[in-house]
Amino acid sequence: MEDASPLTSLPDDIAELKRLLIAREHVIAEHQQTIATLTQQRDEYYLEKLRLEVRLAKALKQAYGPRADRLRDPGQLLLDFGGRLDALPIEAGDLPAEPDEDASTQRRRSRRLRTRGRRDIGSLEHLPLIEHVYELPDELCKCPTCQAARAKIGEAVSYTIEYLPGSFVRIKHIQHKYACRQCEQNGDNPNIALATKTNGSPIDKGLPGPGLLAYVVTAKYGDYLPLHRLQHIFARQGFELDRSTMCLWLHDVARLVRPLYDRMVQRVLESHVLATDDTEMPLLQPGKAKKARMWIYRGDDAHPYNVFAFTESRKRDGPAQFLKDFRGTLLADAYGGYDGIVLSQELPRAGCWAHARRKFVDNEKAAPEVARAILRLINGLFKLEARLPDLKPTADAPTDAESHAAERRRRADERLRRRQAEAVPLLESLHALLVEQKAKLLPKHPLAEAIGYTLNQWPALTLFTTDPAVPIHNNLAEQQMKRIALLRKNALFAGSPRGGETAAILSSLTSTCRRHEINPQAYLTQLLANLPDTPVSRLDDWLPDQWQKRQPAPSADASPEES
Repeated sequence: MEDASPLTSLPDDIAELKRLLIAREHVIAEHQQTIATLTQQRDEYYLEKLRLEVRLAKALKQAYGPRADRLRDPGQLLLDFGGRLDALPIEAGDLPAEPDEDASTQRRRSRRLRTRGRRDIGSLEHLPLIEHVYELPDELCKCPTCQAARAKIGEAVSYTIEYLPGSFVRIKHIQHKYACRQCEQNGDNPNIALATKTNGSPIDKGLPGPGLLAYVVTAKYGDYLPLHRLQHIFARQGFELDRSTMCLWLHDVARLVRPLYDRMVQRVLESHVLATDDTEMPLLQPGKAKKARMWIYRGDDAHPYNVFAFTESRKRDGPAQFLKDFRGTLLADAYGGYDGIVLSQELPRAGCWAHARRKFVDNEKAAPEVARAILRLINGLFKLEARLPDLKPTADAPTDAESHAAERRRRADERLRRRQAEAVPLLESLHALLVEQKAKLLPKHPLAEAIGYTLNQWPALTLFTTDPAVPIHNNLAEQQMKRIALLRKNALFAGSPRGGETAAILSSLTSTCRRHEINPQAYLTQLLANLPDTPVSRLDDWLPDQWQKRQPAPSADASPEES
């Protein structure tokens, strides 16, 4: 017997029908709520899975991957050149033949390392030259056949590179005193005069000379060598020196060069484009180190100085105080502390496409096809920038000020024209793609967060299309943060706020020397020897770039001793 139809089984009472419909609606609503909850949980689990995959990819890249922000080709992992090379069989013919040793021709075996050829280490003409001349002893100068004296017919010339370790010397300064004997005998003032001491210590009544102080500063802030290692190096050379003494020396040097540092700060704040970034610099505190910060402010080519500043926190007060007199364009990342500074001072703000690109590279695993499509457009911007002319004229450009300025304006106009013609269409396509993909992705999707970051920074990221002096990335300032990271890794922390300030001042000098390819030890040695007697009006002469201009260029035909 067939089941009764649902329509025939319904009650005839209208009230009962309404009660059944209401009950059904509650059941349907509960089912819909359950489905919505399960869907939300599914999305959350999916997003959490993506976030874990992205974190795993970041960790694997940090441990084993390349440091550049690029997508790796999985096919490269299949190539095992080293393994294949080790697995190749060794043929007997490939082995070097044993030399035939005869009693009359056998030579003394040498323990010198046999190599496959000389390594190319570049030109050595600039190194000092020490000659060693070798002569045959008298008994070997006779011909073994006729016993006649053999004559010189030529010479075989070869070179080796040797390292002569640094050494410490004591310099005894004897300042003769002079007086008038006749005035003394007459009961008058003898007019005593003391001969002026030169090449003494820049520190009042101190032992270290300019060269030693320059070496300690360069080792700590140029080569990132912590003072306890430097203490052991000095001890091996017979000079026992406590690191606490070197700490005091560094502080004294920072106090001495502080006027020069302040002048660098003034010049940097006059830049049209000022790049900035920050990183952690732990500050020693009782119980636990404090997360202090070190900031970099990189001036433009007209004000070519790298200035560091130390603050005890990452609060906005630090950069706000430093930038209070700045009126140019600020190039920085998306740190919110800059927002109030930019708004209050009405500063143009430029963004960093390297930051934006890195977020898509890091989250590429969450949506590979979308990420690669976005990265192709971003990489197009970087390829365009690599083809654009630099604003700084080349070495063969005219040197007079008027021609120099005209050449710079020409290059700026060319950069702006090509950015408008080539970069703007790329940006329009990229913006459309970002908006389209953001609408398709879940709000908390890792790639959606990267897209949101880029769209939120869009006015700052596109400012370079209207100002030819603005770069598309902040990499040059960020590279200087590696200096602080290496110092942090080796020295661990700043011992006090005064130590952090010392690190900022001396890092500014060594970093600026690196920017101009200056030997920091040579510069600091001359600076410390002359700065105490330099008037304030001549302070600019000792800025690193100005000092470099006064150095004589090495002659092309100079001998190694002269160079």
